[in-house]
Amino acid sequence: MEISQIGQVAVRAVDLERATAFYRDTLGLPFLFAVPGLAFFDCQGVRLMLDRPEGEFDHPSSVLYFKTADIHGDTATLKARGVEFVQDPHMVAKMPDHELWMSFFRDSEGNVHALMSEIR
Repeated sequence: MEISQIGQVAVRAVDLERATAFYRDTLGLPFLFAVPGLAFFDCQGVRLMLDRPEGEFDHPSSVLYFKTADIHGDTATLKARGVEFVQDPHMVAKMPDHELWMSFFRDSEGNVHALMSEIR
């Protein structure tokens, strides 16, 4: 058996239409398709699925870490689009060949996600 890659990540969305607009229009993720109660986006080969909470399938959100080459510029762009950041860009680790930087924000449903950048 070989499990080596994430194929899909599910994020809880109480208001699916609002969440779809946030991920598509505010974050700019490529929208793939929607079916009743679900919306799908492409994150360079990893599928992001937004789903409404439903009975035994209700779940707290996963944290999505979106890679970016310009964490400062992209944080500023998203702030200008009205995205609420709970932590501005900051270094979280110093590696031998790069620094790992992150900033954390809330989506339209209150889920916390992050931008991450490996700065050489």
